[in-house]
Amino acid sequence: MRNPIRFRLFVMMVLEFFIWGAWLPLIFGYLPSLGFTPAQQSWILNAFPIAAIVGMFFSNQFADRNFSAEKFMAFSHFVGGLAMLSLAFTRSFWPFFLLMLVHCLLYVPTISIANSIAFASMKDAQREFGIVRMGGTIGWILAAWPFTFILVDWEKVRAANPHGLKEWLGTVLSSGLVGDALRAGARWTFVVAGIASLLLAAFSLTLPHTPPKRADEGAVEKLAWLEALKLLKHPFMLVLWLVTFVDSFVHNCYFNWAGVFLGTSKATGGVGIPGNWIMPVMSIGQIAEILTMFVLGTTLKRLGWRATMIVGILGYPVRFAVWAFLPQHTELIILVQVLHGICYAFFFATVYIFVDAYFPKDVRASAQGLFNVMILGIGALVANSICPMLLQEVFTKNGLTDFHGLFLVPLAAGSVAALALALLFHPPPQPLQASALEGRAA
Repeated sequence: MRNPIRFRLFVMMVLEFFIWGAWLPLIFGYLPSLGFTPAQQSWILNAFPIAAIVGMFFSNQFADRNFSAEKFMAFSHFVGGLAMLSLAFTRSFWPFFLLMLVHCLLYVPTISIANSIAFASMKDAQREFGIVRMGGTIGWILAAWPFTFILVDWEKVRAANPHGLKEWLGTVLSSGLVGDALRAGARWTFVVAGIASLLLAAFSLTLPHTPPKRADEGAVEKLAWLEALKLLKHPFMLVLWLVTFVDSFVHNCYFNWAGVFLGTSKATGGVGIPGNWIMPVMSIGQIAEILTMFVLGTTLKRLGWRATMIVGILGYPVRFAVWAFLPQHTELIILVQVLHGICYAFFFATVYIFVDAYFPKDVRASAQGLFNVMILGIGALVANSICPMLLQEVFTKNGLTDFHGLFLVPLAAGSVAALALALLFHPPPQPLQASALEGRAA
């Protein structure tokens, strides 16, 4: 971090993922409080995966070729930040949906654009990028902590009349919002995310100049996605792609339901965590992710591709099993959040590394894009379309949610995905060469 350019890239990543981490965890409980139906909630939640699918084309086919990266970042985060701030004061469905769509369509391409700026500014990407990208995980963690002081029942604090800083601080931290007050207070997540987006818009103008790429400088070909789909003719690739869909679905089930489950009172089947502590508890998973990434390389060498991915997938069924069968054990519910690091690093990160290792350089971008569409787009799209209905209509009767039955759905899906990977995923012993790729795909 003593390198000033690397430090600016690190701060860019912190702010980039701070924005996403600020609004995502609590939106799933906030939308029902506005009176939106499960179908309307799904439309709003699906703005991000729709933008992810569109963004995979837009950022490569248009933004990269027509705008300098830092100016595109500045414009996108300025307009997207204004849209995010407006969400805090919007109560009607159509304005809310359109504002969220505007934000997501502008935000999602900046994820890959930020990577482009980072890679273009590094002398040794293999050595430097991991440190810079870790800023994104730290940003997601940092996004959780302002809400320990924002989602607070200040009437309760004033009534307690604490004396001295220590007593005041203890009273504040133990006086989180609950119930309807928590759901209403979640609008502040949009304010925090919007401010962070505007800060990044201004900061982007200080980033290293990254000019647009000409079509002959390695930009994605017009038929890149058709070429990417041809990769699914390899049985091991098709199996991994379908398992990735299931795991992405399970991953997004967690985000759909975790905040509601953690914040619901114990008397009604939840964990009863105060509202100002829900996001910090969820951020434990990202802290564990940082630690897990340090041992990923060693784990891959010892266990191999398939076993490492299976362990990553099984982290989800284990966590949902604890939530389904032991909801009364608050400490254990919080402790199993560390499995998020294993789930993400041992599966999703390993998938990206596997594709990079197994495919020739000229098709790696297409293969990575194929899995990005599944992880950020299709898997999330299906989960966001189903999860609100499952939570509010199928497993909730007379105001009480059957969290046990609800969590058995992703538990079963994750278990089946792990079994399918164990039985059907058989990659060749050596990475594919270009000639072998053409022959096997023919």
